[in-house]
Amino acid sequence: MTSGIELVRPPALSRAAPYAYAAVSDPGRMVFTAGACPLDADGATVAVGDVAGQARQVMANLVTALEAAGATLTDVLKTTVYVATTDREDLRRAWDVVRTALGDHAPPSTLVGVTVLGYADQLVEVEAVAVRDSWPEPGPPDDGSTVGR
Repeated sequence: MTSGIELVRPPALSRAAPYAYAAVSDPGRMVFTAGACPLDADGATVAVGDVAGQARQVMANLVTALEAAGATLTDVLKTTVYVATTDREDLRRAWDVVRTALGDHAPPSTLVGVTVLGYADQLVEVEAVAVRDSWPEPGPPDDGSTVGR
């Protein structure tokens, strides 16, 4: 471990990846994930040929990586969704799964069609930046004033 950086490798995710699934910065609030891939725990690509199926696995793996780093999907500041396709309908299919997983939390996101992704038969990848231990929303001042409201 480098000083000030915690590399996170959840045991529930495949060891086939030659990188950490997330990194947490000092003082321990920012979480940067690697692109979550549609791999099972053994490193096999799931849902071959199925954009939505791969997107569901990707989001499940992203949740696992975030949780191991002390964050959740509601802590995500930004996502980038990569889909290996030239078909906008494939982009929509992947995006629908990502949006459903994020629920009411709608952080900024970029959706990109790419030529190819890193694993055999891989169609979808999602990376995220999150903040753990988020600061609570400021409440009303104790003095009764309206400053800050």
